[in-house]
Amino acid sequence: MSLAEAATSASGAFDSIPIIDIGHASTHEERVALAQQIRDACVNVGFFYIKNHGIPEEIIDEVLSAMKTYFSLPVETKMKVGPPSSHHADPRLISSELYHRRGAHFRGYEPLLDSNIDPANRGDLYEGFVIGWEELVPKEGDDQKADNKPTTIENLWPSEPAGFREAFINYYHATFDVGKFLHRLFALALDLPETFFDDKSLQLKRCPVMRGLHYPPQTGPEDDRIVGIGAHADFEDQNNVQCFTILWQEPGVQALQVLNSKNQWINATPIPGTLVINIGDLLSRWTNDIFRSTVHRAINRSGVRRYSIPLFIGADPDVDVEPLPSCVSPDRPARYEIINSGEYVRQRLRDMYQQSIGTPGGAQ
Repeated sequence: MSLAEAATSASGAFDSIPIIDIGHASTHEERVALAQQIRDACVNVGFFYIKNHGIPEEIIDEVLSAMKTYFSLPVETKMKVGPPSSHHADPRLISSELYHRRGAHFRGYEPLLDSNIDPANRGDLYEGFVIGWEELVPKEGDDQKADNKPTTIENLWPSEPAGFREAFINYYHATFDVGKFLHRLFALALDLPETFFDDKSLQLKRCPVMRGLHYPPQTGPEDDRIVGIGAHADFEDQNNVQCFTILWQEPGVQALQVLNSKNQWINATPIPGTLVINIGDLLSRWTNDIFRSTVHRAINRSGVRRYSIPLFIGADPDVDVEPLPSCVSPDRPARYEIINSGEYVRQRLRDMYQQSIGTPGGAQ
């Protein structure tokens, strides 16, 4: 069955989210079989779990411990900037505090109720810490330019707790490796060469953005318009035009929900040893809406604090995007014109926020 035929037969009326074991992918044949499972999940749901992803449990434990310690600190302490992690840091781009809207590229601390992604709500009840690519030990050339753009964007780090930077960077790199592997499976799922996305989304290290998130328990009335994060699909910000998200969520704390075509909210229950993958708006557009970018939200009524870590894997802002040939047919002509991915996200930001370009757009 072709991709277009698969999309035509998909109803979107799912009542569960598939689990895909990616632990056996050493041969091309195994990767093609995995890609078929991923195709089915992306066409029918837009979300799936992966297990046997290869991220060591100690890396997850260390970043979770760092998050719990950091988010328990007073706000004024969370806002304090530690020393720069690289001698390449440009003092003109270093904020005097960690508030993420003060820096050049929205790195740093996001306070509670600082955003409101769904205009129907009164605010998003989460706080976060945002980083991008950074080597644990700075390397020569990390500050080099590509087409007059920096290959990396300087992160800001808190003054405490000790070990916070190391824990975040170690988790970032481990998850980024998973993202590189998934990109190749997505290519196979779309009947493309396995390396199709390699020069479109994994070259400039400034693209992938990671958020460590803390959701306090919600104790207000069920119909209160303050939620963990309102209903949305993922597109991210001006530096990361989002193709898909890799989400770790703390086991035992239900919050994430996914909307099916019957307008039913389906729980994305945390499953130990798994990550949740969801398709973003740009990859949906790239696939001529064959892969679903599914609306989702997070509401933490568990009675305990919830922690999660999304890594947003995107396209380079300079990439031109048009529906892929494998996703276009006489019965399913191209639904979109070619567009620069950076301009696409600027349009989305203008439409959603009606304010200055660059407002961040996504958490989970």
